[in-house]
Amino acid sequence: MKRKLVGLFALSMALVSLNSCSVESTETELKEEKLNPLVTLHKAELKDFTHEIRVQGNVETDKDIIINAEMGGLITSIQVKEGQNVISGQTIATIDASILSSNAEELKTQLEYAEYMLDKQEELQKRGVGSEFDYETAQNQVNSLKTKMNSLNVQKGKAVIKAPYTGIVDNVFARNGQMAGPTSPIIRLVNNNTVDIVASISEKHISNIKVGTPIRVSFPNYNDTSINLNISNVGNYIEPTNRTFRIMSTINNNKLLLPNMLAEVSITDLEVKDGLVIPSKSLLKDQNNIDFVYTASKKGSEFVVSKTNVEVIEKFNGDALIKKGNIEPETMIVVNGAKGITEGDIVRTK
Repeated sequence: MKRKLVGLFALSMALVSLNSCSVESTETELKEEKLNPLVTLHKAELKDFTHEIRVQGNVETDKDIIINAEMGGLITSIQVKEGQNVISGQTIATIDASILSSNAEELKTQLEYAEYMLDKQEELQKRGVGSEFDYETAQNQVNSLKTKMNSLNVQKGKAVIKAPYTGIVDNVFARNGQMAGPTSPIIRLVNNNTVDIVASISEKHISNIKVGTPIRVSFPNYNDTSINLNISNVGNYIEPTNRTFRIMSTINNNKLLLPNMLAEVSITDLEVKDGLVIPSKSLLKDQNNIDFVYTASKKGSEFVVSKTNVEVIEKFNGDALIKKGNIEPETMIVVNGAKGITEGDIVRTK
């Protein structure tokens, strides 16, 4: 009987302890529910504000071409190798022109005879016994053969393929003994000494971009490389598919960049000294699509928030430049937690 009484007493004490824990847990939960919303505040600041247009660009050069054969025939020699420097006018390859040479010899014989006949007609004309018709015929024959000879010489010249400018042989497509067609690729010739940075800009920025506008160019594949340039050409045409225009900036004495390399172009289109700046993530929009922020005024150890409309001039790099008026410098702005509060709420910062 004594053991039963001891057991009942222990059970009673356990139930009391359990009820006590349950009450304390409920009180803790109620306290947590009564806590005011937690927010992060930031002061509106007067500071210099810069806005940049950032677009993807490309490295281009007008001296990156594939040299093709201009006439068909057997390739008799390739006189350059990949990576070789060539100068303007240097012979790159030759195509068999033996048939043209044979035709030229035949025309040369015909021309010599035609000139002989023309000389005889001129002598007869001087003696007054020659026919005007025969003289004109002989002269026409000479002129016709000279024209054919010149045309044949031009064709023979196309059998010798020469470099149009100084550069580096990047790729050799043809081989000795290969048959070439009139448009067969022979080599790729590249000269990267002068390259252009080209980018497409939205037409809404056209009023702020002129020849001479400074730009900064960086390259994703060269993280430590940044070049300051000036725009050398602004496009005179708006691309209808994406409403953009082209800009170009030239780099001379280039030793690093290659054609078709990606570039990131940054253009400063707005600079404001001592502008009123707030964090851009503090901005909200009401049902009328008007920008506003919550400002916070001190109340004891906490803050009371008020809704304040703002006029945003521009945003960049996490900052928003706003028009002065509704908000003064040093005003506390709700940054984090703004979406969970309303006008007149009491908030805390910790």
